[in-house]
Amino acid sequence: MNSGDFVWWPSPEVKDNANLTAFIRKCGVADYDNLVSWSEENPEEFHKKLFDFIDLRFFKYPDQILDESMGPAFAKWCNGGTTNVALNCLDKWKNTATDRKIAIDWEGEDGTLKQFTYSEVRTQTNRLAAGLRNLGLGAGDVIAMYLPNVPEAAITLLAVAKIGGIVLPMFSGFGGDAILARLNDSGAKAIVTVDGSPRRGRAVSAKAVVDEVASKAPALRHVIVAKHWEAPHEWTEGRDHWWDDLTRDVPDEVESERVEADSPFLLIYTSGTTGKPKGVVHSHCGFPAKLALDLSICMDFKPDDRLMWMSDMGWLVGPILVYGGLQLGGTVVLIEGAPNYPEADRYWRLIADHKVSWLGIAPTIVRTLMANGPEQLTRHDLSSLRIFASTGEAWDEPSWLWLFNAVGKGRLPILNYSGGTEVGGIVATTVVHPLKPCAFSGPVPGVGADVVDEFGKSVDPGEVGELVMRRPSIGLTRGLWNDRDRYLETYWNVIPEMWVHGDFASKASDGTWMVHGRSDDTLKIAGKRTGPAEIEALLMGTQKLVEAAAIGIPHAVKGTAIVCACQVRTNVSADDALKEELAEVVARGLGKPFRPSEVIFVSDLPKTRNMKIMRRVVRAAYLGTETGDLSSLINPESVEELSRLRRS
Repeated sequence: MNSGDFVWWPSPEVKDNANLTAFIRKCGVADYDNLVSWSEENPEEFHKKLFDFIDLRFFKYPDQILDESMGPAFAKWCNGGTTNVALNCLDKWKNTATDRKIAIDWEGEDGTLKQFTYSEVRTQTNRLAAGLRNLGLGAGDVIAMYLPNVPEAAITLLAVAKIGGIVLPMFSGFGGDAILARLNDSGAKAIVTVDGSPRRGRAVSAKAVVDEVASKAPALRHVIVAKHWEAPHEWTEGRDHWWDDLTRDVPDEVESERVEADSPFLLIYTSGTTGKPKGVVHSHCGFPAKLALDLSICMDFKPDDRLMWMSDMGWLVGPILVYGGLQLGGTVVLIEGAPNYPEADRYWRLIADHKVSWLGIAPTIVRTLMANGPEQLTRHDLSSLRIFASTGEAWDEPSWLWLFNAVGKGRLPILNYSGGTEVGGIVATTVVHPLKPCAFSGPVPGVGADVVDEFGKSVDPGEVGELVMRRPSIGLTRGLWNDRDRYLETYWNVIPEMWVHGDFASKASDGTWMVHGRSDDTLKIAGKRTGPAEIEALLMGTQKLVEAAAIGIPHAVKGTAIVCACQVRTNVSADDALKEELAEVVARGLGKPFRPSEVIFVSDLPKTRNMKIMRRVVRAAYLGTETGDLSSLINPESVEELSRLRRS
């Protein structure tokens, strides 16, 4: 197979039964390209069709869908309307067949199993909502959650929204400093946590971490604790409340707060290359509308699907899993713990046991599983799988093809999905388009996606440029929490009148799109520009590495020199010969100017909970400069290893 060849084509049956096909017919357009054009030219009509198709409910239907009177950066959606995320995830299913379906299918790290129907989730949500209201919490109050992937996490996401509050999910691996920074920046009045949780068999006290910082957060009045795993912690009377006590002797039925449709309900922080984490704000109408557009219409999620996407609730994928799966009437397979503990093949076992049909997966997880060997696949029945969905980072072709061929047997589509915490999907892959490894079918409707040069001019096919949105999207963040200037500076003022996302992308002559990695990770060598993903793809193509990260360091002549940090497979010798081989692979693939000045071997690379490699951290650690916010890392020890290698 030649690089760039199509490897999968949808059958007539897949095309005919696709949600996208039904939506195209509903909109009265000829095909996907026409849908994209029409959505950008007629945003009011497009979104009315969208709301109807996905059954987005309102207490009062909006008088105006889109108001751009304050400019694209501060577009207002669904003016005059009232709704609630809980209405669309739970309330609308009451007294329907869906109410009796399994909503959440949970497995703990130790193998404990729990299932909850939609009716049971709604009851538990109502009880927590009532308990929160009894504490004096309500509309507009920020309520944080510091929870592992337990059922209480899903209930909290829903209950806070139900009372009109703003939920702030935080990474369950955060230390005290990261939690305190987010509590104080948000002004959170309460936090929901657990007594403890297992982490690779070891008890970790989440409550103890909260205790360390609670007194330093002036706005924090309540700490709500769910019993999950015994671990030492303190107790402060009046401030601390057991979940079970809070939800006892309260009503099973609670009305969802009727809030302005575009009011905030979700505050989630994301770290950039510089500065403090950014508080991204999403709204009651915008988030569910964009979720349904991305998951249902573009990526064909159906009510009979069972969705698994292993991610912490502190990253956007966690809320996507809960809100998206329940809004669309599917079953959320919620998993506590790691994909390879307590057994190395746990990930495949989970898919088989829970009959997962729609699997969210990241390239880094795929590469990790590849390194474990193909024999793990043969132990489990993976026939329930229908779709792979991928987001978070750029693919390398060998890993993509391994997932496609070894796991999917060449039959299952891999639906690429790229965007970010701030906006959701900008480009996506659909089931009605043929698939090319690592590529995207095209832009998501309604976002005005384009690839431009530094002046905002569209680039020619094959040229790399900035990924932008030329118009506001309904799923776009409503700003950054308490930081209007940073919002404009980061996204809207880079190239005037368009959203600059910070990714390099390109469009091919065959209509497919590629995302090449972060533009702020750009490597410019002797006047020539490339993204690290291209270098990393060449390195991974040797089949001798588990992971690779390419960074740029200052060079007196070239301006920038390339250093490649590589994690070597267990059956490969990490020696000078391999360093030479890897450097030569890059030189042959991209040209001699891009030959790495150094290749270093590491036991691990700094990653987020979503398994995304943090290149900025790799670079800072290697250079001995300030690493910035490390709170999102699951393996901070990797930073010290990189620092030692530089000093040596």
